[in-house]
Amino acid sequence: MRKENSTNSINEQFLFQVCELNSAIAMIGGRWKSQIVYSISQGNNRFHLLKRELPNISEQVLGRQLKELEMHAIIVKQEIPETVPVGVEYILTNKGLDLVPILESLCNWGKTYADGKEISVCKI
Repeated sequence: MRKENSTNSINEQFLFQVCELNSAIAMIGGRWKSQIVYSISQGNNRFHLLKRELPNISEQVLGRQLKELEMHAIIVKQEIPETVPVGVEYILTNKGLDLVPILESLCNWGKTYADGKEISVCKI
């Protein structure tokens, strides 16, 4: 947690006011968030399913990333009725569902250049 009057905090607030892209990147920034959102969209909507799908993430980090996604209203946590112990599943909100095609496009862009597409300078 950083101080509200710190230079980092002030700069972050300025960038969020300049362009909503910065705010969007902050919401999904982090090593695992985009993969968690995509994985939930594919039906891995319980903690143990996400952990199995993403074996290199620690439980602590997974829990923290899920809480941050909840805080940004990208997912909601819902108890599964009539389960003992009480089960929890994560559901994408409309905000999260709108994000999935964007993540897929970014993934395709990344694959294109990872596969060696030539990079050139374009004049605007």
